[in-house]
Amino acid sequence: MAQSSSVGEVGPGGAAVGYRPSATLPFAAEFRRQASRRRTQLALGFMVLLPLIILIAFQFDSGDDDRDGRGEFASLADLATSGGLNFTLFSILVSASFLLVVVVALFCGDTVASEASWGSLRYLLAVPVPRARLLTVKLLVALAYSALALLLLAGTALLAGTLRYGWEPLRSQVAAELAPTDGVLRLLAVLGYLAVVLLVVAGLAFLLSVTTDAALGAVGGAVLLWILSSILDQITALGALRAFLPTHYSTAWLGLLSTPMQTDDVVRGAISAISYATIFWGLAFWRFTRKDVTS
Repeated sequence: MAQSSSVGEVGPGGAAVGYRPSATLPFAAEFRRQASRRRTQLALGFMVLLPLIILIAFQFDSGDDDRDGRGEFASLADLATSGGLNFTLFSILVSASFLLVVVVALFCGDTVASEASWGSLRYLLAVPVPRARLLTVKLLVALAYSALALLLLAGTALLAGTLRYGWEPLRSQVAAELAPTDGVLRLLAVLGYLAVVLLVVAGLAFLLSVTTDAALGAVGGAVLLWILSSILDQITALGALRAFLPTHYSTAWLGLLSTPMQTDDVVRGAISAISYATIFWGLAFWRFTRKDVTS
């Protein structure tokens, strides 16, 4: 008696019976896969370690009378030791301009380029995983780890700072003293805005990741272009053109600490960041869906 078999059968459109593109490369599977990578573990680990390093460094403060010569940074350091919220704000301040940029560029720039350099990208596509889905899942996982890194930095700083310096009001050079509850809300707003600004780095790194097989080139290229934009933003001779640079509103989060809050530049910065990120991601999808993948 012959047995029926679905092996070799095809469904509508020529796909194998039971094949569902939406079921390929699940988010959870890619998230676990990236979690096992050394660069993910080191990056997230350093986000936890940095506030502890800063905390230890403050314990070696000699208390010398040369603070006037150290300028604005010295006053910020003084504020950092006046409470857990202030310590968190200081940790964010010293990390926002470079460290967080590198971490986001690492997660988003390494995700596709590393697969290409290992020669595994074509095998993923041969599963088959649709190209658009592969990019979408990898981008979402990269963004999730970027957000996790930001939260780990702030959460560790808040916990360590509060245990060491207490639960005190939030103070800054641009605002009146804020009650701890209000201070937490302001810090959450700062983190939210930083996450939006860093979407530009995520978009640029992701675009470079689909155009090169060298992960280091994608990560380094995104960081260097961000630095270049920051340098150009300091050239006042550029006038109104500076407003179109992706880094022009990168420090607008300081307005969220003022009394009352200054949100005009925050809104402009959010619109600028989302616009740039959307353009970069659109170009990445356009490029990858038309790319001849041989690696």
